[in-house]
Amino acid sequence: MSRRSHHRAAPLLIVILLVGWAGRPQARDAARMAEAASTFLATLTDEQRGRALLPFDSDRREQFHFIPPEMFPRSGVVLAEMDDPQRAAAHALLQSGLSQAGYLTTTQIMELEDVLQALEGGGRFARDSDEYYLAVFGNPGSENTWAWRFEGHHVSLHFSLAGGSASVAAPAFMGANPADVEDGPQRGRRVLGEREDVARALMRSLSADQQAEALIDADAPRDIVTAAESVAERLADQGIRAASLTPEQRRDLMELIDLYLSPMADDLAAARRARISASDVDDIRFAWAGGLEKRSPHYYRIQGPTFLIEYDNVQNGANHIHSVWRDFEGDFGRDLLREHRARHPH
Repeated sequence: MSRRSHHRAAPLLIVILLVGWAGRPQARDAARMAEAASTFLATLTDEQRGRALLPFDSDRREQFHFIPPEMFPRSGVVLAEMDDPQRAAAHALLQSGLSQAGYLTTTQIMELEDVLQALEGGGRFARDSDEYYLAVFGNPGSENTWAWRFEGHHVSLHFSLAGGSASVAAPAFMGANPADVEDGPQRGRRVLGEREDVARALMRSLSADQQAEALIDADAPRDIVTAAESVAERLADQGIRAASLTPEQRRDLMELIDLYLSPMADDLAAARRARISASDVDDIRFAWAGGLEKRSPHYYRIQGPTFLIEYDNVQNGANHIHSVWRDFEGDFGRDLLREHRARHPH
């Protein structure tokens, strides 16, 4: 049976927002994820489980990418081969870490693969909204150290858990191609449109002097600077500081940051917001490169003491978005694991 002959339950989701935070995250999130992951694994055949369940210390756990699977093979079990009960269990696991808005956004990103298939008519890439992989690292359990990942083209989501605590661990990637669907049944859909519109409105609200400080290059880079590196290095302290913004501009900046937090489950997002608020918010910097007009190649980043957001819209006539959240200490749950090991030396 071909992959595309499978019945398609509502396409999956994905996330993206990965994080670690100070204090003890909600134990109920960890318990919910452990139960959902165990249920999902139990639906698989022995052969599928052998591909889906990997050791926690596997070097594949800290690998990620957002390019098509043909260019970067994924680990785990692909949606296209799952039957209906397996898909339902996969959805339940995914939903355990996402908000309703995050699930909808992820679903729409995945559906764009079918738009690309129609636009391209077959070619180098399969373009299949079922070509997304789910993998679990370590044995799920309320007190165990384990992780899970959902990943495919334009989506990469990684959760880490240790000692009954849950962490949404960056990198959290979301992309959209086309960013603005111009034809067909999905015409007018702009899956990540707010990430573009709010940032452009913020840049346009700046005075001439403020814009000169925020603009770091007349030309946008070809892609996000951190690419798919497993460790995100802090970028140059360029752009305008939050301390130099008016109260209204500062509110808009925080609204933009929240667009990158809102896909995750409410408790997880709230914990992340608390961590940002506890840091030096004045030192958060907003930087822009490229043009300000719609469909002109552009890029922005928001860099704080603990995190980095990158966004670019350059390819396909500036109609192809890449956006990512990186956590300097918490990518792949590193801060959560370090805290757990300090409390419980092995």
